[in-house]
Amino acid sequence: MNEQTYTPDEIASIFKISKHTVYELIKRGELRAFKVGNKMRIEQSEVDRFKENMTATPKVDKTVPPENPVRQYTVNITGSHDFVIEHLLKFARKTLHSVSIQPSFIGSLEGLMTLYHGNSDVAAIHLLDPASQTYNIPFINQLFVHERITVLRLAAREQGFIVKKGNPKKFYDFEDLKRKEISFINRQKGSGTRFIFDSYIAKHGIDPSEISGYDTEEWNHLSTALAVSRGTGDVAFGIRSAASQLDLDFIPVTNEQFDLVFRWTDQNKEALEALITLIQSAEFLESAADMEGYDFRELGTIIYNKI
Repeated sequence: MNEQTYTPDEIASIFKISKHTVYELIKRGELRAFKVGNKMRIEQSEVDRFKENMTATPKVDKTVPPENPVRQYTVNITGSHDFVIEHLLKFARKTLHSVSIQPSFIGSLEGLMTLYHGNSDVAAIHLLDPASQTYNIPFINQLFVHERITVLRLAAREQGFIVKKGNPKKFYDFEDLKRKEISFINRQKGSGTRFIFDSYIAKHGIDPSEISGYDTEEWNHLSTALAVSRGTGDVAFGIRSAASQLDLDFIPVTNEQFDLVFRWTDQNKEALEALITLIQSAEFLESAADMEGYDFRELGTIIYNKI
């Protein structure tokens, strides 16, 4: 699960090419990358795949057209970072030959707005509406009036406090955030986790200025948990799965709904249908079933459809 990732600079060093060439490879789809905030990352499995392609490319007679060539469509997924999304990307690479998936982990709100502006095909979101205390659908209803939209449940997951093993600072609840010796690691503005956390501190009457480290932001769940593990902060708000991967303690607060929002066009219809079929398959559920901190009972359920 905790796979090594590289920056474009590191990839350039590995292959002894320029950084410009790395970005060209990514642009052409020859090297798959994803974004965390505004930073590009490439997974170890993708580096291995690229190496194999470089060393074992078969010679092709270009004068003879291939039989039944596969037309590949790139599905752009923007929104929240999640380990189930990472798992889906790897699973799809092995099984969906007609679809390439390009993720950009920029937070739930930014991801949904990117989808609204027509610059992506799918948004991964977990946005809590403070008024109704429900997830995602209120935001979708406000934004997508005329567009063809499908919302598919990916998972329910546990959100709560992440602390060091053994909880040495004896942190237990929101009120402890006001203790001067407690330093907090926050998520970036626009992330679904930030929405939930801000909603809770408002309920508890806690002003952000009372929280040491409130302005310290990380861009994904693993980097947030890593900050706690390395002692940069004492506590973070995030998902159980991130705490488990780094052997940290977890104090549950709430269960949330994590959904995929599909925006249909004439161009992406076949690709999105193939992706939904994959997510709803028994094989994908079986492959993800042991991931800790998730409830997959509604995996693949269409909870909203306007097509």
